[in-house]
Amino acid sequence: MRINAAKRRMLDGKPAIGVVIGMGAPIVGEYLSQMGFDFIMVDNQHGIWDDNSSMLAFRSIYTGPAVPMARVRQNDYYAIGRLLDRGAMGIIVPMVNSAEEAEAAAFAVRYPPQGGRSVGCVGANFLGEDYGQWINDEVFLAVQIESVQAVEQAEAILSVDGVDGCWIGPGDLSKSMGVDRSTPEGERAVEEAVMHVLDVCRKVGKIPGIAASDDAPYWVEKGFLFVTAGTDLWHMQLGARESLRKLGR
Repeated sequence: MRINAAKRRMLDGKPAIGVVIGMGAPIVGEYLSQMGFDFIMVDNQHGIWDDNSSMLAFRSIYTGPAVPMARVRQNDYYAIGRLLDRGAMGIIVPMVNSAEEAEAAAFAVRYPPQGGRSVGCVGANFLGEDYGQWINDEVFLAVQIESVQAVEQAEAILSVDGVDGCWIGPGDLSKSMGVDRSTPEGERAVEEAVMHVLDVCRKVGKIPGIAASDDAPYWVEKGFLFVTAGTDLWHMQLGARESLRKLGR
């Protein structure tokens, strides 16, 4: 049996800190897993991944202590199932704007009777012959709240059985709201929406999450538990800039 240590942390009220990888290099997941992140999210929505490279990334992540998760390309039953079949222990579904869409995601993530996931995984066999007995409990499902409609429907969305929490996308949310986050007014408006979703999570007993970068400590202090601290590309660029700065370049 594999324990989803990141999920256990969050259920205990402790923040799980992760990083998003999108550059299509599975070995990056191995190195970042060794760094101490609680989870690594393989980004199939915006990243350069296919089924096979995603599977290799999950296996690379498993060489360290981090939990492999994946953002699926879209809220699709088969796309979700294929990532789970390859070893993902968490699924993040983008652009969930209604309770019905959340129900579809929850149905796809777990085996009956909790859901409707199809039996027959091949790529996750290395997780043990008893995989089917424990995965429903250990898998983590987060739906993305990243539109005005989703914020308005947050309580209905997050009340859906099988949805463990959310992952707020402030970038898309600001676009949906029609505000500029580079202005104090725009940033304040986005934060108000974000804090509303946080309040909803607390009300219905779900795990609040958010996509962050160098502002990750701020959101952890606010009470978010499922927090991504940047991407592989962002961390690479950050390190490169710091090296060049030290060299006077």
